[in-house]
Amino acid sequence: MVRFALIDALTAVAVLALWYFFLARYNRRKGAAAMRWLEVACFGQGRILEAKWVGTSRLQAQVAFAAHWIESARVTVRLRPRPVPVQWFLSIWRNQKETLTFEADLDCAPGLHLQVYRHRWLTHKNANVSSRSKRWAVSRPGPVVLTTRAQWTQELTPVVNTLMTSRGHNLISVRLRPESPHLAATVALEALSDEEAASSFLTVVRELAAGASTSRQ
Repeated sequence: MVRFALIDALTAVAVLALWYFFLARYNRRKGAAAMRWLEVACFGQGRILEAKWVGTSRLQAQVAFAAHWIESARVTVRLRPRPVPVQWFLSIWRNQKETLTFEADLDCAPGLHLQVYRHRWLTHKNANVSSRSKRWAVSRPGPVVLTTRAQWTQELTPVVNTLMTSRGHNLISVRLRPESPHLAATVALEALSDEEAASSFLTVVRELAAGASTSRQ
């Protein structure tokens, strides 16, 4: 009986070890692919200086740009904690997204504190309701901005306009502040599936930086 219990325990340890090994490797390949797309998109404008793993689900890298509009740039890729089964299932249950966050200091620190979070509400057509009543009027509104600011100042317009464009559509959150890092932009990792998408993301970052600099003038 003890022998069978020992065999079961060793089998469970072996399975968990294989799980950890293969899924840690999967995370590393996925993180490396995201960095590769970003590096290709930076070609001629910047390069990744150093990349290091923090655990098995977070990859950080320093990025240097030829232009001086951005300094101390850092990219962080956050993946699901697949190597640890309990943490992975919890992340799925909480609907946590895999993301890439770009943080940097600007040549001119922005003169405002701004945090933008993008939310989407989706609904499905209720066939029973629509069949009982013909008085429903369906409209498709454009983007709606909900803000905690009592007054809308002109300095917010360039940044918000960038977020309203098709290129800024995939951003999950944006933060601007006078303290370092001045700019932080987060995008869902699934939105960076190729070179074109990575290039589009960097374009949005440049436009946000330009808008923040305009607000300082």
